[in-house]
Amino acid sequence: MRKYDLVIFDLDGTILYTLEDLKNSLNYALTSHGYPARTLEEVRRFVGNGVRKLVERGAPADTDPAELDRLYETFHVHYKQHDLDNTRPYEGIASLLERLRAAGLRLAVVSNKVDYGVKDLCGRFFPGAFDVAIGERPGVGKKPAPDMVNEALAQTGADRARAVYIGDSEVDVQTARNAGMDEIIVAWGFRTAEELAPYGPRRTAADTQALYEMLTEEK
Repeated sequence: MRKYDLVIFDLDGTILYTLEDLKNSLNYALTSHGYPARTLEEVRRFVGNGVRKLVERGAPADTDPAELDRLYETFHVHYKQHDLDNTRPYEGIASLLERLRAAGLRLAVVSNKVDYGVKDLCGRFFPGAFDVAIGERPGVGKKPAPDMVNEALAQTGADRARAVYIGDSEVDVQTARNAGMDEIIVAWGFRTAEELAPYGPRRTAADTQALYEMLTEEK
């Protein structure tokens, strides 16, 4: 018997390279309000906990909450118009998703990216690939809370014991464990092996072929 029936993917850093567009929208918000821009490397370290946290980390440390609200809104206006400028699937991802569906697995995405962004990007780059796509919205706790994973399980009717979570960051390790399921961390995302080591990911996939083999293995 195959080990998994449902594969739940993170989005940014796992199936899509989104870092440049996130950086550009953050820097548009920051410079529009008179703050210095951030480098790509800084933004890489800031992502993972949703756009609000990205804005908070990008802004000066003493920025007051009302100003953070304004930066957050400016980010959203820009990102809605520019989330496809430089974003692209990681090499081999489209083929991986096709192969997994052909093998009979159901697929889902859960992301701390805002819900409209998740649905827009999945529809643009992976039309028809996912049974469920869930992003940040009111009433659903952000990762590493298990809420989004639990909603994906509920919408697909999948057994938690036969589902697996795929991500690229410490937030994803924590999410899988909070949800009580297996995790596999990919090696091509927004975190280095050294950054992830303290979180002790149980399994790491070096490339999409290795990931495919892990996801289709027998019990």
